[in-house]
Amino acid sequence: CLLQICQLIVVYYRIHYYQNKLKLAIIGQSLFGQEVYSNLRKQGHKVVGVFTVPDKDGKADPLAVAAEKDGTPVFKFPRWRVKGKPIPEVVDAYKSVGAELNVMPFCSQFIPMNVIDNPKHGSIIYHPSILPLHRGASAINWTLIQGDKKAGFSVFWADDGLDTGPILLQRECAVEPNDTVDTLYNRFLFPEGIKAMVESVQLIADGKAPRIPQTEEGASYEGIQKKSNAKVNLAQPAEAIHNWIRGHDKVPGAWTVINGQSVTLYGSSMLGGSAAAGQPLEIEGASQPGIVTKNGLVLYGTDGKALVVKNLQFEDGKMIPASKYFSSGESSSVELTDDEKKMAEEIRNTWKGILSNVSAIENTTDFFKSGAASMDVVRLVEEVKQKCAGVQLQNEDVYMATTFQDFIQMFVRRLRGEDQEEELLIDYATKDVNNMTVKMPYQCFINGGFEDAENSKTYDTINPTDGSVICKVSYASVGDVDRAVAAAKEAYENGPWGRMNPRDRGSLLYKLADLMEEHQEELATIESIDSGAVYTLALKTHVGMSIQTFRYFAGWCDKIQGKTIPINQARPNRNLTFTKKEPLGVCAIVIPWNYPLMMLAWKSAACLAAGNTLVLKPAQVTPLTALKFAELSVKAGIPKGVINILPGSGGMVGQRLSDHPDIRKLGFTGSTPIGKQIMKSCAVSNLKKVSLELGGKSPLIIFSDCDMDKAVRMGMSSVYFNKGENCIAAGRLFVEESIHDEYISRVVEEIKKMKIGDPLDRSTDHGPQNHKAHLDKLLEYCEIGLKEGATLVYGGKQVDRPGFFMEPTVFTDVEDHMFIAKEESFGPVMVVSKFKNGDVDGVLQRANDTEYGLASGVFTRDINKAMYVSERLEAGTVFVNTYNKTDVASPFGGFKQSGFGKDLGEWRPAVLLVFVLGLGL
Repeated sequence: CLLQICQLIVVYYRIHYYQNKLKLAIIGQSLFGQEVYSNLRKQGHKVVGVFTVPDKDGKADPLAVAAEKDGTPVFKFPRWRVKGKPIPEVVDAYKSVGAELNVMPFCSQFIPMNVIDNPKHGSIIYHPSILPLHRGASAINWTLIQGDKKAGFSVFWADDGLDTGPILLQRECAVEPNDTVDTLYNRFLFPEGIKAMVESVQLIADGKAPRIPQTEEGASYEGIQKKSNAKVNLAQPAEAIHNWIRGHDKVPGAWTVINGQSVTLYGSSMLGGSAAAGQPLEIEGASQPGIVTKNGLVLYGTDGKALVVKNLQFEDGKMIPASKYFSSGESSSVELTDDEKKMAEEIRNTWKGILSNVSAIENTTDFFKSGAASMDVVRLVEEVKQKCAGVQLQNEDVYMATTFQDFIQMFVRRLRGEDQEEELLIDYATKDVNNMTVKMPYQCFINGGFEDAENSKTYDTINPTDGSVICKVSYASVGDVDRAVAAAKEAYENGPWGRMNPRDRGSLLYKLADLMEEHQEELATIESIDSGAVYTLALKTHVGMSIQTFRYFAGWCDKIQGKTIPINQARPNRNLTFTKKEPLGVCAIVIPWNYPLMMLAWKSAACLAAGNTLVLKPAQVTPLTALKFAELSVKAGIPKGVINILPGSGGMVGQRLSDHPDIRKLGFTGSTPIGKQIMKSCAVSNLKKVSLELGGKSPLIIFSDCDMDKAVRMGMSSVYFNKGENCIAAGRLFVEESIHDEYISRVVEEIKKMKIGDPLDRSTDHGPQNHKAHLDKLLEYCEIGLKEGATLVYGGKQVDRPGFFMEPTVFTDVEDHMFIAKEESFGPVMVVSKFKNGDVDGVLQRANDTEYGLASGVFTRDINKAMYVSERLEAGTVFVNTYNKTDVASPFGGFKQSGFGKDLGEWRPAVLLVFVLGLGL
């Protein structure tokens, strides 16, 4: 019976798999054509013939290579027509395969109409624009040249017009400010176009494919862009110049004339703000001289605005960073060791394998003049990286060292790590404050260097003490995220970090901790002016615990161990099972604004110790200590790409990190609603692992038999520590009825002694709230409490002084149904409720009546009561006769909607409850 069922399943599968499948002719070329061909075959369609271009310089087109490997009939016609008339032998050969549909993913040849119309279902074509806009062969170029805000592609039914046939399917995407032909194609047009071609064929097979006539309204046709007509007109506004350059990047390449020589421009982006200092450069036709800066070549438009170009390519094909225009002379060659000479010969063989049309690879052989194309660049880079594990190479390196001799010199320097000795270039924002000059990086940190955001956007970061602007900070884009993730992935897969001896990795983390300690006063000062943290607290906790965290996890690097496991088959065959713990890969970290540096340390130290690489997004309002940390990581010797830091918005940067397919885990600290959205995005994208530390409403129960002095002191700390901007803050105090009034009286008495003021003043107890929007939210929170009938005993108002200061606040008579009893304030607001004398189980029920479970606390001298209550409180951490006592060796995390996963300590994946006991029970 089971066998019959299995046979039925197989029969059903075969029928289902092969129903509504077509016999296809693929007419076209390129890697795009190859991918469409391969994916259609995977879907069960039968490709009866592939019609592509002849071999070039002895090399077959990628589509032909794939088809010949599969045994699919391949035809390589130089042309289909002569003097406008079909060639009969070619048409007959085509008809012989008996195709039911022609699929034309990318075709550079003119195909006769008696071929187009021959199959039962006709022919479909892919076109990289949203038709009827940008008909013609240079559609992608013109999408960018004309500054379109949307790009996309169309799959249409072929007719006798030029890209005029009825539409079958269209897809579109937003154009990023600095998209190039390459980035737009690689990000969207290529991967989504493949999917759309396969979907279109299936729609035809199922009889569901539409034929929507193209309208002529908004139709446009632009000519083919070639090198001869790609010269940039510099006598126009900067944005038009930028669009022209990126609209030709990489093919055919926009060019201008510098010192009588044609120079092609690559990597354009609009410049937000003033240009860095540099050396002027006269450029033919420009409204004013360009400036060669450390960031690239700055060009000015007629409107006075500017753009920056990253790379230049000369007539001989050599490409250089634009920043090195005046120092681009030949550098002295390095003498190769015997081992390096052997590697050079292996690489010579690689060149020979790619340039099969060249009889011998000489030192002067030019890669591109010998016929290499862009796919050959990718192959060369990947083969060299495969032969020489650990060497850092990118496609751009080939363009900058085009002859074999130059390539070997570049390769050897890269292999020796000589490139890494180049001094880190940092544009600092400086400030004389706290009896020192603090130097603050403000740009994105990607692949070991600081750089402007791709779109050159910036935003102001504000000092909450007085509302003044500290400096402008780069506002990262989606493109910056993609580059940072690519750098982290490259560093993980091919860099030294993952393969490094764990003890050596620990040494680097120890060195990083030492540097943080060396700069602790500067870090604490930056933390204070950026987040409003009282300087003494910033020094001890924000920075001090960050240093401790890195030292603690540095010690774990060589202690991450697997297990040996007894199994039934151990004897007599002496089988053995063992486990090994390995890093995940690229991790993303999104941190909050209340402890900017400490949350960075909590999340990233363990991640790095395990051998992962990371992309970190600091909170938009507090980015500065994270960027200073990035600077120190370079000084510590952390390899390029291991740490990447992107300031910007959570909606853009955070969302892209959640969606990115190359990220394997995301750690987030923030609100519960955002945590839910992140978890959903991580699941839908690639099922990446997630750890979440979310909202809290931590209950603190104070019994009448407590040590009153300690309960008052610690109770105030539980609420007002770090201005109440504390994830484990006691969001609600339950005070036993018999001591309630005395407790409140003593708390108010102590609040009146607190000094509110400049966080850099060593005598200040209470600094400003982190930012204006948060202060406004806290004031609204207090208004709601009053309206619902709670008693405002103290505070509830903004302090009458510049900045974002709020009075420490106390509410009593708070009933369980009230908003302030249920929702977190995340500020200096003590919310107090009474409970009846001796009603232990009743107050426990009220304390646990929340969807949160991050922390909790109890004050009592009765050890039995303390253990009874702490075991029944539903929270990740229970403080007994103390509060806020976290330590790097103790795991930290929440229950319920406060999240899951643990920071700190040696954590194992299981439900974990942490008890923190104070002395004096």
